[in-house]
Amino acid sequence: MDNGRSLKLFGLVGGVAILNIIVLSPGILGVEIGGESVLETASGITLLAVSFLVLLYGSYALLFKAPAAAPVKKIVTREDFIAALNHYRNAKGLKKDISLALDQLERIEKKKLTLSEVLSQRFDQTEISYKKFASVIHEVEKLFYLNIRGILNQLSVFDVSGYASFASQQKSAKFSDKLVKEKNDLYNEYLSYVTGYLGANEEILLKLDKLLLEISLLNSADYRDVEEMPCMKEIDLLIKQTKLYKH
Repeated sequence: MDNGRSLKLFGLVGGVAILNIIVLSPGILGVEIGGESVLETASGITLLAVSFLVLLYGSYALLFKAPAAAPVKKIVTREDFIAALNHYRNAKGLKKDISLALDQLERIEKKKLTLSEVLSQRFDQTEISYKKFASVIHEVEKLFYLNIRGILNQLSVFDVSGYASFASQQKSAKFSDKLVKEKNDLYNEYLSYVTGYLGANEEILLKLDKLLLEISLLNSADYRDVEEMPCMKEIDLLIKQTKLYKH
């Protein structure tokens, strides 16, 4: 459970406890369970029962209920992307895809740190070669997250739960073959976009592995040699193609 939910749960428990103390403490509001007044006893018992139900539902909502998905345009940080993907991780037919996307997010972070360490050992940060490598890594990371955003865009507009409900009713309900086919085709089209973005990111991760290997084998620190590295050329072409596509 994240810190935000922990604080909300703590606040809920604290609020209910304070309310009960105020209402049931002798000398404050005068409500006493087991006293001479039947109305006071009934009110006190009702308060305790309602408090229990509020705590029960509130705890369930905070601990087990999936939070509402944030608008894709408001997703900025790595943590935002992870939270957004987690919203769909139990969706029928998407578990493996979402799990892979989360795994890719973890892997690119590790590769970025490894590349940063290797570059710092091999070059001075003021060198042109270092700046060229750092710039390319930054651009390819932006491309990676652009693909994750593409996945989230697809998931945000496609009613995953609605399709799952339709799929579960196919055997019992007498839908026409045409309707079933169109629904399935639409679902498969959405999935093809998701798997396409995942494949593109897997390619990026592979290119970063190749780049790491080429840096380790680089015989010179001359920036001209850096520009001629095969993987640098591949990554540069990938970035240019993406920018061209976006425009």
